[in-house]
Amino acid sequence: MNTAPSNDDTKNGHAQPDLLAHAHSAAVQADVLALLADPATVRICLDIAEDASRAIGGRMAAAHVGADPKAMIAAPEELELQMLRELHEGSPRERLEHVERLFEEWRTLRPDRREILLDDCRGDIDRCVSGECRETALVVTACDGNMDTRDAFHDLLFNERKLVLVPPPNEYAGDLVRHMLIGWKPHPYAHGAVVAARRWLAAAGQITVLCVNDKAGGRYQQTARELLAELGLKGNIVAIRSEDRPVAETILDFAGSVGATCLLTGAFKHSYFLELFLGRVTRHLLAHTTLPLMMKH
Repeated sequence: MNTAPSNDDTKNGHAQPDLLAHAHSAAVQADVLALLADPATVRICLDIAEDASRAIGGRMAAAHVGADPKAMIAAPEELELQMLRELHEGSPRERLEHVERLFEEWRTLRPDRREILLDDCRGDIDRCVSGECRETALVVTACDGNMDTRDAFHDLLFNERKLVLVPPPNEYAGDLVRHMLIGWKPHPYAHGAVVAARRWLAAAGQITVLCVNDKAGGRYQQTARELLAELGLKGNIVAIRSEDRPVAETILDFAGSVGATCLLTGAFKHSYFLELFLGRVTRHLLAHTTLPLMMKH
């Protein structure tokens, strides 16, 4: 694993080992980690990660991950594909430097951010993601962007099974936990997401649980009440019908109508390969949400 902090404290051209270790330790032990793979989403990921950590009084850290053919064990075709990226995106080192510049700009805007360092891991994305997010409770990262971002997002959900917070595509309005909306269905993947997000739900100003197309007898609503009680949370439980509209569209319309500031849901009911063919709700939410989307597979 190649790790280096963004502010490269160097002597004689070499980063100081103690600072390298400190940056990596901070990333690994953080409650909330901003995982930065694409310069285009650095600022919004950092802003949301900062809000998420403040909401629970936790520790925030940041880390860059990037594929580097020189440090990868992969098929020749994969290595060639990675090298072709350099024509449009620059070398792995140049991509890191772009992220570093944006991180430093964000960090210097406020004095209380000076203690936050940027760790760096380049090589195999799956190994980097696993190493950086080992103990993290919540990872903030985009789902779309360059190849590193897409690969990291896949690994976080399907391999690491982390609670992930995806920023909206355009801008972040702030106030992350003012009104958290839970898209609920009594399924293990949804249950796991709510349990993993308990600290943020406990800090929320308002919780609404939305049950779309509940079964006869109100099973969705009953299981939602039981889960909230089990976790010591209070919230409003609402049941609506999607009628002839897609479920995901119904959820997003409702979120807008109640002024939700974050949407929490289980992610991808099936395995990765089945989701390529069957995935509908999660993909629609990721493609069309205008608010932060917290999810777990």
